[in-house]
This record gives sequence, structure tokens and C-alpha cells, in this order.
Amino acid sequence: MLKGALHHIEINVSNLKQSISFWDWFLTDLGYSQYQKWDSGQSYKLGETYLVFVQTEARFLDAAYHRSQIGLNHLAFHGESREHVDEITRKLLNRRINVLYQDDHPFAGGEGHYAVYFEDPDRIKVELVAPRLE
Repeated sequence: MLKGALHHIEINVSNLKQSISFWDWFLTDLGYSQYQKWDSGQSYKLGETYLVFVQTEARFLDAAYHRSQIGLNHLAFHGESREHVDEITRKLLNRRINVLYQDDHPFAGGEGHYAVYFEDPDRIKVELVAPRLE
């Protein structure tokens, strides 16, 4: 264990089945494996860190998520290479997943920052970043 490393992140989702369908292929591609599963949630683990997706209770579903409000803005993951980012981009487009900032892709994060940005079913922004070329 690395002191200060993230242990886990728990994300409340509006539709667990839809979110798992979205996240499963992406996290599996990054090397995560299913860790825990129960009626109202599922988690994926990579090393000592895991991501948890939990069905939001019906009484809280009226307030939609928006990344510009207080709270989480986005999740960013390390990609293997620029080719890996390109491969994931193709998969996203084939799955008709909303790829953000397409006019500036793959440098929407600035010169030298090679990444793809997209949204999950609840519009949580996700980023996959290639290693920086030196």
C-alpha cells in the first residue's frame, strides 16, 4: 500500500444496470476486474484501488448530477499509449458514447496532453490520458 493513494471511490448512479453496462467494458480494458456485487451495487478493483457504483435511492433521484456544481468534476485514468487512447476513442464512437471536445480532440487538454474525454450515462466526465512524450 502506498501512503496517500486512493483506497476507493464510490459513485451513486441513477440507473445501476445502465451504468454497469457503460463502465464494465472500459474498466475491464484498463485492467480492472469485478470485485464485489450486490443487489444495489457493483465494484471494480485494480491493485489496491477500487471503484464502486451504487444505485441512488428513488427519493434522491430528482436532483440530477452536473459536473459544474459542487462535487466531482471528472475522473481521469492513465492510458497505456496514444494508440490506446485512439483505440478507446474508436470504441466510444462505435458505442455512440458522447465524446466531448471533438473539435480539439485529442489535444483538448492543451498541447502535449493527449486524451479523450467522454461522459457516462449520468454525464459524469471521464478522461483517458496517454503518457506524456518526453
